Amino acid sequence: MSLYKYTAVTLDGSRRNGMLEANSESQLSQILSQNGLFLTSSKVSEQGASKVRLKILEVADFCRQLAAMLSSGITLIRAMQIIEARDAKPYVKKVYGEVIEELRRGSTLSESMQKQGKAFPELLINMIRAGENSGGIDTTAEKMAITYDKQHRLNSKLRSASVYPIILVVLIIAVIIILFTFVMPQFSGLFQDMELPVPTQIMMAISTFLTTYWLFVIIGLVACVAAIIIIFRQPKPKLFWHKRKLKLPMFGKLLRIIYTARFARTLASLYVAGIPMIQALTIGRNTVGNAYIEAQFENVINELGNGRTLSQSLGTVDGFDTKLYSTISIGEESGRLEQMLDSVSDQYDYEAEMATQRLVSMLEPIMIIIMAVVVCAVIVSVLLPIFQMYQNIS
Repeated sequence: MSLYKYTAVTLDGSRRNGMLEANSESQLSQILSQNGLFLTSSKVSEQGASKVRLKILEVADFCRQLAAMLSSGITLIRAMQIIEARDAKPYVKKVYGEVIEELRRGSTLSESMQKQGKAFPELLINMIRAGENSGGIDTTAEKMAITYDKQHRLNSKLRSASVYPIILVVLIIAVIIILFTFVMPQFSGLFQDMELPVPTQIMMAISTFLTTYWLFVIIGLVACVAAIIIIFRQPKPKLFWHKRKLKLPMFGKLLRIIYTARFARTLASLYVAGIPMIQALTIGRNTVGNAYIEAQFENVINELGNGRTLSQSLGTVDGFDTKLYSTISIGEESGRLEQMLDSVSDQYDYEAEMATQRLVSMLEPIMIIIMAVVVCAVIVSVLLPIFQMYQNIS
């Protein structure tokens, strides 16, 4: 018997958290249902649970191999043994080995995966559980392999698009450091007995400060970054920042599309698997990646419990793209919600890629202009006193 940490909702949509002992998650669900609670998520509380979190590409590869072997008639335990033997990474092999041990003890695959802590995504565990109930783990694993492949491709494109802007930022910082700590001090002796123009005085003051107190500047910057990280990890500041991110010029629209794409993809997968909508929403909100949007799902679940449609309930969320609600509404009216969810998730993946490319194309010239302005300001501040000195000689 294991001790489960669970989250459940009542018939009126209110959320309940607690801990309960049960032999399996199915038994936990039965116990809670007898008390008028609907299980939305659970986690085995164990000291020995793995602290490893598999990467998206590793999860996709696991699903692909599992689907291929199960569809070929290989037993589940034998399939897991083959997957474990093929993976060369020690931390991944350890996770697979623990899953195999749980399977040998009589646990289901979803229960075995859940007992590994955060190693496997919650979405995958729930999808595998749905596949176990329908008798189609291989089909479910194949669908999840496609889902995680799409998610990996989108994340890779976002990272690739951000490489050049990051290089430009580093280059701008390097140029500023070189100009103010190496170039400007070379002219301090030349300008020593001169009455300098205001721009030159400012640049020389900045140069003197950086060269004299460089250690304090570095310590101060590190302290500020650390303080910002700590502050914005707290619930209220995090909620405030995540809300403000959605309003940022240029970035806000891109973030809305990315958050909507993540949620739509997850909801489509869960709905196709036959997972109840309230549970699907509870799982789906954890994949959004924005605390402000996630906090609004309590109201969404309550609205859905009060008899409103999915599109109407999601329409109260501030942070998703408005096309999501209208698309879901069309799917509800036509009886093709499954197809509409899958279609809109593909559309948002494409829109996120396009929006990222447009954003990068706008950021590149802006950062180049910033670097040019800094360099020109230093050059002007150096040339002004030289030109003034030339005029006095003339």
